[in-house]
Amino acid sequence: MGTLVISYFSGNRHTARLAETIAAAAVESGCDTRLVDVAAMTEADWLALDTADAILFGTPTYMGSAAAEFKSFMDQTSDRWTDQVWADKLAAGFTVATFPGGDKLATLIQLTVFAAQHGMIWVGQDQIGAPVDAANPGINASGAWLGLTATSSRDKTLMVQSGDLETARRFGGRIARAVHRWSA
Repeated sequence: MGTLVISYFSGNRHTARLAETIAAAAVESGCDTRLVDVAAMTEADWLALDTADAILFGTPTYMGSAAAEFKSFMDQTSDRWTDQVWADKLAAGFTVATFPGGDKLATLIQLTVFAAQHGMIWVGQDQIGAPVDAANPGINASGAWLGLTATSSRDKTLMVQSGDLETARRFGGRIARAVHRWSA
């Protein structure tokens, strides 16, 4: 089956909305999935991270970087880094910001380097949207390949742009397929 833990921080629920969408798709694809809000970590959460086949990292992009609360979580993993507890696990990342560009790539790079330091195997984005694939309007609208990027929506019932939610759903399916393949 494979296990996936989605670790995230969400300042205003935008990142949580992405995490929930990714999780629902992963569960639908048969992956045992757990959401972990890094601002409220428990020992059970740390154990879930340590025993997972894959860990997703999600944070809003604030001022061109991961949110301070997520960075604090990253810093708390130093003992796990020393022992390489997360080595050979799959990893992926997602972020959201106000603007379509929003310096989100800087955050994904930060998350990728973090995963690499832990010896993890990074899984990027695979969705080709319009204009290259006209059948996919709104999918991976920013053309980011390192991970999932999203733009916040003024419509607070959505939290993020609808195309980004669909991209998140597809990203969850991709991660689940990778977990199944990697944990087989």
